[in-house]
Amino acid sequence: MKTLAFLIACSVLAETSENAVASPPNIVFILIDDLRHDTFGYTGHPFVETPHIDSLAKGGVQFTNAFVTTSLCSPSRASFLTGQFMHNHKVVDNADRMPAGTVTFPQLLQQAGYETAFIGKWHMGGSTDAARPGFDHWVSFRGQGAYAPGRQTINVNGKRTPRRKYMTDELTDYAVDWLTGRTADKPFLLYLSHKGVHGLYDPAPRHRDRYRDAKFTPPVTMANTAENYAGKPLWVQDQRNSWHGVEFPYYGRSKQSLEQMYKHYCEMVLSIDDSVGQVRKALRARDLERETLILFTSDGGHFWGEHGLIDKRCAYEESMRIPLLAYGPSLVKAGSQCDAMVANIDVAPTLLELAGAAIPESIDGGSFARLLRDPSDEKSRRSTILYEYYWEPSFPQTPTMFSLRSQQYKLIQYHGIWDTDELYDIANDPRETRNLIGEPEHRERVAQMRRGLYERLKETGGLAIPLGFKRNHGSNLRSAKGTKRAEFPAQLIQDRTTGR
Repeated sequence: MKTLAFLIACSVLAETSENAVASPPNIVFILIDDLRHDTFGYTGHPFVETPHIDSLAKGGVQFTNAFVTTSLCSPSRASFLTGQFMHNHKVVDNADRMPAGTVTFPQLLQQAGYETAFIGKWHMGGSTDAARPGFDHWVSFRGQGAYAPGRQTINVNGKRTPRRKYMTDELTDYAVDWLTGRTADKPFLLYLSHKGVHGLYDPAPRHRDRYRDAKFTPPVTMANTAENYAGKPLWVQDQRNSWHGVEFPYYGRSKQSLEQMYKHYCEMVLSIDDSVGQVRKALRARDLERETLILFTSDGGHFWGEHGLIDKRCAYEESMRIPLLAYGPSLVKAGSQCDAMVANIDVAPTLLELAGAAIPESIDGGSFARLLRDPSDEKSRRSTILYEYYWEPSFPQTPTMFSLRSQQYKLIQYHGIWDTDELYDIANDPRETRNLIGEPEHRERVAQMRRGLYERLKETGGLAIPLGFKRNHGSNLRSAKGTKRAEFPAQLIQDRTTGR
């Protein structure tokens, strides 16, 4: 019998029969790397120009409460593909490959009659760019790739092909060529997965220094003051002077100040915006845009000084919140906003439902297909988002953490360190400045959210801890094949102290 926590978290599941379309839509899924939810003209950014992305937002549905369940490239990308939490798809860090036999939504769409193409950054297992199951057309590269062509090659359907252009432009060209050249008379999925805007920050030559003279305003929580760090875990304060901190970002590898990095990051968004414009132009040229659903999103957010941090991984809002736009003239309610919480694990079941394909029981997320046409639909609203991140030996500054976020409150719970947990009233304290974890009036709320976190982990299989481990190229600990497993005792989560 499903627990109340499970029913709350998965209330987004909708009956496929009620939402299936007359004919399966074409799907263009555009995934950006490390793109924050607020770096666009339509969100009121003070200087970034994104006319094509703004047009998607104006003509589609803006999901204003979209999140990843792990803010790290490979685990997040695997969650998009599988609809599963990291503890189920097993891609724990950026060195992991998907286990053999993993089922992804492109495979299921392919089986349902879709023509499928993957173009861009795969990243789950950077030692190879070989085609993965589920795609009829494959264009990719090893690992992170590089923005400039140099001597790097790209794998085009098994053929080693020299790089020609700035990475974002080159991937866009491959996407446009596929859209305009395809001849199959069947619905299609184009999965365009950009390298941009991942660091280190290297804009296209035509955009470099566009924002050199723009005003950079550091976030108010960046200042190294007692007020900013009141109630914060000690590890957050210590991380200021680490690889992921503002005092010594990336250990100086970028050769740029935080301000310079941020401006180049914003300049890189311009080529992403150009890409969106080119893809839409190609759809219109083939008279495909009206019956095509375009989903535009990111594999995670990014810190730019908040709490003294850069990069991502943490459960704070700037890290786990992502942009999510849905556009399709015949498929969505144009010009609308939706404040329902949705997660990356919800994308796979949504696309499968729209395609009329069965949603496997192994999927942890739920469909938000109803919200595309009725953003106020109450039946498609989840009450909580579960977040998880596991400590990486390669980046030991950030501890293992779990978080449960509701519309108003967020609990962040840490493991493996002797430090304070965190509770924030997101609705009234969106910058997460006042930790409520030790305040008596929130004691029952903390206990309730700890129970909810434990139950959500338990019912999705996230409490099994391996008794045997192996290491792989310095990546996170993961269970050796065939080892016995033990359950995480409930009291480790339920009976924790609320102070330091």
